[in-house]
Amino acid sequence: MIRKWLLPLLAGLAAAAIAWHGTLVATPYVLMSAAMKRIGNADGNGRANVFAFGPMATADRQPIVRPSPDLVYSSCVFDLSQGGVLVDVEPVPEHYWSISIFDARTDVAAVRSDRDTGGKTARLALLRKGQKAPAGYEAVELGYDRGIALIRILLSDPAEFEQIDAIRRKSKCRTVSAKLLEK
Repeated sequence: MIRKWLLPLLAGLAAAAIAWHGTLVATPYVLMSAAMKRIGNADGNGRANVFAFGPMATADRQPIVRPSPDLVYSSCVFDLSQGGVLVDVEPVPEHYWSISIFDARTDVAAVRSDRDTGGKTARLALLRKGQKAPAGYEAVELGYDRGIALIRILLSDPAEFEQIDAIRRKSKCRTVSAKLLEK
């Protein structure tokens, strides 16, 4: 009797293990794909390699899961398939700010903040392996073509929003020709 059920039981356990592993591998990509679609359309442009500058988060407007009401967010869904992407983050005097680069698997590829740049512009070149950053840019090598660059700026008071908004809109996310990045 046990032999009769042993093979189907083992096959069922193998199928369950494969499904479990497949779910673990696929989940980050699925979640990031949904986030890129949602964030990429945050300002209605739906384009890659362009920053979207959202309004302040409120209880009624939460573009990301549990955003902090003290932070102002700017995002760039990037795509390296046509070349590298240059990210310039304008410093915000006397405020904490950071730029985080997330790849298509939700892994953090780089984080820089006002403390790292000493009050200067953060200049990152998002690249595939084998590409070289242009002069003046820090190379961030990615294993995937797509991801999200996310700027966070801490406000002391919501009344600062207009002043900070004008500064953050100077930040850029743009494609650079693959020929310029050849080693």
